[in-house]
Amino acid sequence: MSAPDPVENYGNTPRHIAVIMDGNGRWAKQRGLPRVAGHRQGVEIIKSMVQTCGQRGIPYLTLFAFSRENWKRPSTEVTLLLELLASTLENELLGLHEHRIRLRIIGDLSRFPQRLQQAITDADELTRNNKALNLTIAINYGGKWDLLEACKSIVELVEQGEIPSASITPELIESQLCTHELPEPDFFIRTGGEQRISNFLLWQLAYTELYFTHIYWPDFNQACFDKALQTFANRQRRFGKTSAQIKQLE
Repeated sequence: MSAPDPVENYGNTPRHIAVIMDGNGRWAKQRGLPRVAGHRQGVEIIKSMVQTCGQRGIPYLTLFAFSRENWKRPSTEVTLLLELLASTLENELLGLHEHRIRLRIIGDLSRFPQRLQQAITDADELTRNNKALNLTIAINYGGKWDLLEACKSIVELVEQGEIPSASITPELIESQLCTHELPEPDFFIRTGGEQRISNFLLWQLAYTELYFTHIYWPDFNQACFDKALQTFANRQRRFGKTSAQIKQLE
């Protein structure tokens, strides 16, 4: 299945928001706390954002929780972070299901502890038919890895004679990505002050509006989210067209 076409005008509200939740460790360091304390506080902000998306009618939210590069961090922090991911999934799963939230986990999951893999399996099985909000969490994910795996799948299809190489299209590539069931993000938010996409959704962010803020993720409260959404509402998405052409469609 290929990803749905980008929506050029979804009111003044993004249909799909992608977020890099940066600054947890620095937030904790400023307060003399262990880095994991920042990650724990970050979970509370996730809950708030999920609630707001539900209230605003935003149907897709994708969060970058753990990159393939994050394995380079101190082993103690990595272990605690993975334990936090597992416990959060276990503790929040029934609540997500009660609110009819569909939870997807994307990325290379083979390297994770059995407890986390089981929590991911349970979440997928319980929530797969929910329709209220599509919450996707990327762990051990990287945009280059995603594209590489898609290319491998397509090469295999060609080698098996299922498709000719001439039939390879952008739509085919999209159908092999981790996000093939999702529309492309309309709005990308990165907290923490860095202004880069850090190997997140490289293909999918081609026409996404980007928003960067110096505020650390644990401090990204409702007012901060509202400010970001207002910024999106004030932008004009043209997808290669002119402003005059867009106005004719309004």
